[in-house]
Amino acid sequence: MEMTLRPATPDDADAAIPLIYSSGPAVLDYIFTSRSKEDVFACMRRGFVRNAGELGYAIHTVAELDGKIVGIGAAFAGDTTLRFMVQGTANIFAHYGPLRAPGAIARALQVEKIVRPPSKHEHCIAHLGVSPEYRSKGIGARIVEHLLEEGRRLKRPAAVLDVSAENPRAQELYERLGFSVTRENASTLRNQHAAVPSHRRMELRL
Repeated sequence: MEMTLRPATPDDADAAIPLIYSSGPAVLDYIFTSRSKEDVFACMRRGFVRNAGELGYAIHTVAELDGKIVGIGAAFAGDTTLRFMVQGTANIFAHYGPLRAPGAIARALQVEKIVRPPSKHEHCIAHLGVSPEYRSKGIGARIVEHLLEEGRRLKRPAAVLDVSAENPRAQELYERLGFSVTRENASTLRNQHAAVPSHRRMELRL
């Protein structure tokens, strides 16, 4: 079967959300501290469909095999940071309400010290996820290469991403594509739902 890459649409939400979640489950579980994965997915789905910040469909690319979505990735520039923060905050308040939302937002800000927003002109790659049955088939690499080409077309000087220190296979993939580690941000964040691992910032000059 031939793989195709295309921009995500709101209609892709049901397939896209579990893949986005798979790219950083500990981070999302820590932020939302929900009693159920379905609740976390519902908040993420709302943001995806309404194009709210970093979860919005417009920055995502999906990979399809025979019409089935098997992978996803996102890319955005650092100059979106403020807008994404406003949109993301509004999405969390709309889903969780005034009692639960402030805690989630505070935890999200804590995570930003570990997984830091890109600087203004950097091309940030995020949310890389591939369905378990299709991993180790080159799909993740194809998505990243596609997103790197997007960065080159936009004349962004460098691509950056963050990888969990507990995910050596992902780091090896990015190193094969030319990325190198520029720093490691140690994490001590944990609660009853998750422990956020340390993350490594990786960079590739475009």
